[in-house]
Amino acid sequence: MTTKPDLSPVSDADRAAEAAIRARVHEARGGDAIVGEEFGASAGGGGRRWIVDPIDGTKNFVRRIPVWASLIALERDGEMAVGVVSAPALGRRWWAARGQGAFADGDAIRVSAIGDLGDAMLSYDSWVGFERWGLGEAARVLERRCWRSRGLGDFWSHVLVAEGAVDVALEPEVSLWDVAALLVIVEEAGGRFTDALGRRTADGGSALSTNGLVHDDVLAILGAPSQPR
Repeated sequence: MTTKPDLSPVSDADRAAEAAIRARVHEARGGDAIVGEEFGASAGGGGRRWIVDPIDGTKNFVRRIPVWASLIALERDGEMAVGVVSAPALGRRWWAARGQGAFADGDAIRVSAIGDLGDAMLSYDSWVGFERWGLGEAARVLERRCWRSRGLGDFWSHVLVAEGAVDVALEPEVSLWDVAALLVIVEEAGGRFTDALGRRTADGGSALSTNGLVHDDVLAILGAPSQPR
């Protein structure tokens, strides 16, 4: 195992998994662009780009905690169109395609109908990250407003929002490949996905997914300006 400049771990499995995914995409869609966490971007045409996180939750993986997954998204003409999250250690897989709904292990999934933060379950990633980005106090206010909170982190928080088990998932520090697939899955499950400023993007450096009903309330606590949906 080696370490990236940001001190996050990189395992041989990360690189091997991304290499395998890239090889398969190249075989099936040789003209498409690919961007991945480990090997960067490769050029392509046709308005299609595959976004790959070979192991989301590497720190869990290297410590033998089973909450890790491979994430693959397809971006078509600037819009996230397909998302797949495969978590082999959990024996689970989530996927969605634009306009076709979201699924977990073959069953359709839907976000919750919780409309009050006082009844909502919050999942977050890192309190240290909140502090680093000046969101520490806002995150504590949010936690106090919610019925319950747990630091589940990474992809797990957001797919649980899509399933309706969690109502709010917030990560202060993410990269495009961490959440591109999750945006499609959450939205196709009926939820809402933005960054912490309320912008509908997977490339905003932070991630907020909700059932949609409490999204504006969370953004208000975070101090985000009003954004058009």
